[in-house]
Amino acid sequence: MQEFGLKNTVVGLDAAGLHNVAICHWNLTPQQLMDKAIELGQGVYADNGAIVFDSGEFSGRSPKDRFIVRDAITENHVNWGDVNVGVTPDAFDALHQEVTAYFEGKEIYVRDNFVCANPNYRLNVRTINEIPYHNLFVDNMFMRPTAAEQTGMTPDWTILCAPSYKTSNAAKHGVRQGNFVIVNFTKKMVLIAGTGYAGEMKKSIFSVLNFILPVNRNVLPMHCSANIGKDGDTAVFFGLSGTGKTTLSADPNRDLIGDDEHGWADDGVFNFEGGCYAKCVDLTEEKEPQIFKAIKHGTVLENVQFYPGTTTPDYANISKTENTRAAYPMTHIDNAVNPSVGGVPKNIFFLTCDAFGVLPPISKLTPGQAMYHFISGYTAKVAGTEAGIKDPTTTFSACFGAPFLPLHPTRYAEMLGERMRATGANVWLINTGWSGGAYGVGNRMKLSYTRAMITAALKGELDSVSFENHPVFHLAMPTSCPNVPAEILNPRNTWAEGAAYDAKAGELAKQFVNNFSKYASEANEEIMSAAPKI
Repeated sequence: MQEFGLKNTVVGLDAAGLHNVAICHWNLTPQQLMDKAIELGQGVYADNGAIVFDSGEFSGRSPKDRFIVRDAITENHVNWGDVNVGVTPDAFDALHQEVTAYFEGKEIYVRDNFVCANPNYRLNVRTINEIPYHNLFVDNMFMRPTAAEQTGMTPDWTILCAPSYKTSNAAKHGVRQGNFVIVNFTKKMVLIAGTGYAGEMKKSIFSVLNFILPVNRNVLPMHCSANIGKDGDTAVFFGLSGTGKTTLSADPNRDLIGDDEHGWADDGVFNFEGGCYAKCVDLTEEKEPQIFKAIKHGTVLENVQFYPGTTTPDYANISKTENTRAAYPMTHIDNAVNPSVGGVPKNIFFLTCDAFGVLPPISKLTPGQAMYHFISGYTAKVAGTEAGIKDPTTTFSACFGAPFLPLHPTRYAEMLGERMRATGANVWLINTGWSGGAYGVGNRMKLSYTRAMITAALKGELDSVSFENHPVFHLAMPTSCPNVPAEILNPRNTWAEGAAYDAKAGELAKQFVNNFSKYASEANEEIMSAAPKI
């Protein structure tokens, strides 16, 4: 720990614009940060050893309050629009001055970490926090350098996070309201204010990597989990919330590379992060043993409630938010690989929960289809997943991570197609949703069948089976799969009435086509030819 007096210039913080803080705690240990949080009344220990925090007003990201500085570096690369909203360099400078003025005379917490497990792409990140809980969070989520590496460590990027500050000049500076997250690629700085949700720091750096790696390093950034088999074969899992990404990538016969953010370079896959940020809603040891066991001393629990009169986490209690989270380092996972890198992916899985019962439980995609479905990023939400949803609702999130993509989705999709052709990687579309009818009529696909299909793909057991073509989506569906009833592999066969299935398939196809219309102008012929035929 290093502390500096009020009148001293804090060594190493000048570049961030900080000169007159009261006390600077530099690279405190996790225990020291937890002790400070308890001392300040900002955290409470749970009986499992984790420390619980309340993020305040914001219990999730605020996408409409995320901005990118529009300048010479970003102007011709960023896909400007509702997701990527620009602000001027002058606006950033003004807000930066407001935040640094707010930090004057305060006690702050500074941490040096890095991201990207592959040393060829390593990025040093310095995070400057107002509260110790956020500093502990980034130490869990980013990678931890050795003590020797931390000595004299120079940041490539800096995060300034002031959750208690809100600007009173929002309209003047071109932001929506008092809170904001702004990424500046020229100054290599992220400015966060007015929100206590720790995930904004993690996702800001993900957005940074989603820009610089494809533009400057020819690396495909991916919002996915990844694991590796005993024979060294790497698999990647994409999927939106509710599709089973965490469950299906947590395989006792395979080791975990990472659960959320990865890059695909010429020599293989590497984790961006040093930890996991797992959802906790309805968490049980039976359903998610890996996550449940990882929540222990050193874990940050965010917005989790206790059973009344106890310090036992009640993961079913969503009175604060459904977005309860646990942030813990990869070292809390028994089967995590170290370093968190793998070879070139042999199999890639797109997971979707199709509540309409249309998509096959497993199908193999051509490069064109893979690019099309990657850009589409489809799943369906059903009653109970979000307030106000009564009927199945289609959800499309480009590249399975639209809020974090500074570039046009076709840029990432074309990189995926190039890698498929260069490496021969298989891409499989897995429907973990309904079969035999839509939600309310059919039944959700048995987890045991989905696991069997993924296992068969991983073992190469589908390489020699015959396939048939889906009449609307033109997906290649295997006619047999070990440990899976053959009659469920073609979804039309599971419906009581074929005509009803055909009608529902046509409805879903129209939604795919309508959604894709906003990308069509940038999509090449191979991608467009993979659209479902209405």
